This record gives sequence, structure tokens and C-alpha cells, in this order.
Amino acid sequence: MEKTVISEIAENICTITINRPEALNALNADVITELEDSISEVEKNVDIKALCITGSGRSFVAGADIKAQSVLDIDGGRKWGQRGSILFRRIEKLEIPTIAAVNGFALGGGCELALSCDMIFANEKAKFGQPEVGLGITPGFSGTQRLPRRVGIAKGKELILSGKIIKADEAKEIGLVNQVYTQDSLIEEVYSFLKIVISNAPIAVKYSKAAIDRGIDVDIDNGIAVENELFAMCFASEDQKEGMNAFLEKRKAEFNNK
Repeated sequence: MEKTVISEIAENICTITINRPEALNALNADVITELEDSISEVEKNVDIKALCITGSGRSFVAGADIKAQSVLDIDGGRKWGQRGSILFRRIEKLEIPTIAAVNGFALGGGCELALSCDMIFANEKAKFGQPEVGLGITPGFSGTQRLPRRVGIAKGKELILSGKIIKADEAKEIGLVNQVYTQDSLIEEVYSFLKIVISNAPIAVKYSKAAIDRGIDVDIDNGIAVENELFAMCFASEDQKEGMNAFLEKRKAEFNNK
């Protein structure tokens, strides 16, 4: 049977593709299992410097499998929600930069998967939404938590409580999406951006991401303290010395992640 999640590594960038196009890449137990395995590989592989998650065909992920969810009871619903939320939190906590390349529908669990990435790049035909209330449920893979944090509480409530689906241009306007590209250029643009990111000192990129993630939910004084400690730790790295010496010597830095 064909895999529902495909992982490929090229030039230190891992691309994970949800591969269930006949179901618009809807998340079922098989997809979640294979995605868990793929993320485990990313966590272990030190040669991977960035991650792109995308979908095959004309959809990113058009939600979770409704047929499978329709027979769940309270306990089953709780376990399913916890499983997806734990997986998406693992993606969010990856030390490397992550981008969701949204090539079509990103609805329900698909929008939540995209939100677990650092950034969202979309093609012009992409659509986003949390339509769960129309099915008699709440978002279950942390959408009620991440969407308001990304776009603001009022806008988050507007989208979640209405179940409204929005196009890529509106998603960019409200800060859900970083960039919108043509259908044909999306992946190329994602790779181009990630190549710029990973050309920088890996330790500095990792610490910068950590400072943002750890500082965003604390008060400004504690956030500054987090930044200061990570800033100081950079000066124990070979990359810091290489980066500054290269600048002073007017040459390209050669970072080795040490």
C-alpha cells in the first residue's frame, strides 16, 4: 500500500508530504501514525536544518477524517484530540525552522497542522478555516489555542465561532499567512527562503527561535531575560567566532554548527 506520508531530504531541508490525495489528504489514524514516524526521524537527524510540510494534489490537508470521527464517544474523542495535539506540539517544538507550504485546502486539522509550523506560505488558491462548529465539535488539535495567538483573540473567535473559510489573500492580511505565491512557484519559493535561513549560523537560528517561542507567553522582563541568556550562550560557539571573523575579514562565513 502506498505511504500516506512521504519524507524527502535534499540540501539539508526535509520535505514531508501528506499523500492521500483521493481524500484531499484528510487526517486519519494511518496518516497520523506515519506523520509521527516522520517527525521522529526529523528529531533524530542532525543533518536536517529545516522542515517543509505540504500536501499532494490540490489540497494541503482538508481536515480530519469525518467518517472515522463520527463513531467516537467521549473517551475516543479525548484520545484522538490528545494524539493530534501531542504530535502538532512536537512539530511546534522542533528546534529547526519549519514552514507549512499550503497548496490548497487547509481546513480543520489541516489549518491546525499549518499553525504548528513557524511560518505559513500559501499558493493563491489556498483556503483556510476551522469549520468544526458546523459538525457539532470544537477544533480538536489545538486550533482554539494557536489560531487566536496567531491572528489575535477577536479575529480567532470570529473564524472559529463562525466556521468561516477564508482565501489566501485574506489569510495574509490578518497575519495567518506569511507569503502568497502562484501555484507553480510555491515550493520553489519555500525552498529559496529556507536556504537563506539555513545559510546563517545554525546555533543562532535555533536560539533565536527558542527566544521567541519561550518569551512570547511571559511578561516582557522575563522575555528579555530569556533572550539575554541565549544571546550570551552564542558566545560559547565556534559559529559566533567564525561569523564575526568572516565579517571583519570580508569573506563568507563557513558555519559548522558548533
